[in-house]
Amino acid sequence: MSKKIKVLMVDDEEQFRATTKKILKRRGFETILAGSGEEAIDKLDENPDVVILDIKMPGMDGHEALKEIKKRKSELPVIMLTGHGALPSAREALIEGAFDYLSKPCDIDILAAKISDAVQHVKKPGIIEEKSVIDVMLPLEDYNTLNEDQTIYDAVMMLAESFTAKVSTSRIMKAGHRSVLVFNKKGDVQGILTITNLLEGLMPAYLTAAKPSMADGIQYSPMFWKGMFMRETRNLAKKEIKDIMSPVPPMIDANSNLSETAHKMLTEKVSRMVVLSGGKVVGVVREQDLFFEIERALRKVG
Repeated sequence: MSKKIKVLMVDDEEQFRATTKKILKRRGFETILAGSGEEAIDKLDENPDVVILDIKMPGMDGHEALKEIKKRKSELPVIMLTGHGALPSAREALIEGAFDYLSKPCDIDILAAKISDAVQHVKKPGIIEEKSVIDVMLPLEDYNTLNEDQTIYDAVMMLAESFTAKVSTSRIMKAGHRSVLVFNKKGDVQGILTITNLLEGLMPAYLTAAKPSMADGIQYSPMFWKGMFMRETRNLAKKEIKDIMSPVPPMIDANSNLSETAHKMLTEKVSRMVVLSGGKVVGVVREQDLFFEIERALRKVG
């Protein structure tokens, strides 16, 4: 995008505003913050491209703010945020002129996609424009990355933090990632570390070594397995990431079509690919990113 999309985020929860602004900035959006409906009306002079508006707020609530926004800037798209118990109120907002609504807590990937859709709707109403990989990928700065010489302990701690940080606030979710993209000191991608790699790393070499044909049906007793998990976990923690990581996932250009992306994922039998722009790694595209686009397209034609 040559021009950054400017988002007016309206919510009375300070942590939500701050967290969302930080995440959206990494996605390439410019964010204006407002803590109330009244403040949002004042900030319309800053010419936002999209408004994210919480329905339930003290003072001027979301419905009142929406009506006032539409009075002043009828073409400005507004995305409403609502609790699960207030869906009728959100559907009412659609009748009042809202572009769409999301239930809280909302996934940041879906929110980012809705913002882009809202801007596209204003530019080309009624036209469903196909996106490219760069429009749906997860930017590199939002993905787990480590150096190949760092330890498995470092990688496990990073993955654990990713999962525990999944719910950033009571109103927004930032999905955890099940892998770490691995680079060398020069900044070149070298591989990927997945949870499957960790499980494989826990297995002693003799369990996967070739066995005589007569031993194919060997069964291990409960005593054989006892204590192995903790022992092998401690041994694994000291190893470097490059010792157990998988090769670099397939790569795809940032401007590739999503159908091409889906085809490549299927033929390569992978759930994620590294995205390149000008020969440089800029992000990762995952199967769930394509799923969100399937849902978006069905909403438009449904």
